[in-house]
Amino acid sequence: MTTNPYPDSATESSSRPTSVRYEVIGLLTLAAAVAYLTRNAVGVAESTIRDDLGLSIRQSGWFMAAFFWSYAALQVPSGSVAHRHGTRFAMVTFACACSLAAVCIGIAPGLWLLIVAQLLMGAAQAGMFPASCFAISHWTPLARRSLACGFLAVGMQAGAITASMTTGNLMDVMHWRWVFALFSVPGFLWAASFFLRFRNHPADDSKVNEAELEIIRAGRPSADPPSTAVPTPWRSVLRNSALWFLCGQQICRAAGYMFFASWFPTFLQETRGVSVKDSGYLQALVFTGTLTGSLFGGLLTDWIWQRTGNLKLSRSGVGATFLFGCAMLILAAWFVESTFLAVALLAAGSLLAAMAGPCASTATIDIGGDHVPQVYGIMNMSGNFAAAACPILIAELFEWTSNWSIVLLLFAATYLVGAICWAMVDVRQTISKGIDSDT
Repeated sequence: MTTNPYPDSATESSSRPTSVRYEVIGLLTLAAAVAYLTRNAVGVAESTIRDDLGLSIRQSGWFMAAFFWSYAALQVPSGSVAHRHGTRFAMVTFACACSLAAVCIGIAPGLWLLIVAQLLMGAAQAGMFPASCFAISHWTPLARRSLACGFLAVGMQAGAITASMTTGNLMDVMHWRWVFALFSVPGFLWAASFFLRFRNHPADDSKVNEAELEIIRAGRPSADPPSTAVPTPWRSVLRNSALWFLCGQQICRAAGYMFFASWFPTFLQETRGVSVKDSGYLQALVFTGTLTGSLFGGLLTDWIWQRTGNLKLSRSGVGATFLFGCAMLILAAWFVESTFLAVALLAAGSLLAAMAGPCASTATIDIGGDHVPQVYGIMNMSGNFAAAACPILIAELFEWTSNWSIVLLLFAATYLVGAICWAMVDVRQTISKGIDSDT
């Protein structure tokens, strides 16, 4: 009689497994939500801050952009902190730094401290997500990694939506400086809780019994991670073709997401005659698709892996299929006259693009081995440089063509290129082992 090599319950264990791994995923998801709460609150409050401090539009642009440049540039260095010192130290440090940045925004007398605060927040959040992915690689069984990464993405979108819904309302009852002081509190509280409750490896946590350890270790090539940080073989990392194609799909997905997060309301106003207020609601509809896709993408990716045991199919197969579907839906929206139907197609496209997200994060675990923060950091760095450049390039495209409608064709092509990149990713090509045979 055969047994399931990737169980989700230790039926043959002499004791019922503990559930500390779920607590860990919950803490990491909450960290993502808190990070996006502080990040997105800035955009809502920007005009008020600009008027209160007497900033110009250009100065405010530098203030807004500062976050993305440090966030993109420091993905690998900040992620390496988790590799060298452990996730516990890294996440606590980054969460406190992010909250400190929110305090600095609240007390800023002028442009210089606003920029410093945004650079600090970008640097702190740059390390949070590689560190979170590193923790998932230690605490989650192979058959549940994509779902765990999906929960991280859900936390991000939940934090963004919360910021959009609460920042303006809070500013109606208190000064914007107090709003940022208030938003700094959850990060400090989370850091204290994480420090007390989290351990870097399941085997080091006294609350984890042997039955849960058996679940976590299921499907791994070795039972436990190394006790000390393994030096990063940078030559092997940079020569890994799977990583470069993974970066390619990330660039395409990040640029597409940034279009929806930045110019999409203006696009609706200019091409469909939608009011400013309604364009905001329609943008929220797209973000809802992103949130939903993040969760279901993780579920589907894990389901395919459990049914087939094929890493390539459950990673690059899923990613390529969904990005191709997203490209086709965006292209279809270009031909549609009805505003509602066009936005519905775009929301469905954003859902499919988001469904390709969890398998991307999981692929960094598959490829990275003992070097997950560095691999995740390289992938996310490439995507965030694209996200930072996207609003500028769209503005230049409009200046050149004076045609907003062509933007949809551009992003349909972008997602199609992303699908091609995904098809070229082979997650069996690991940093330490070269190309392994499929299991």
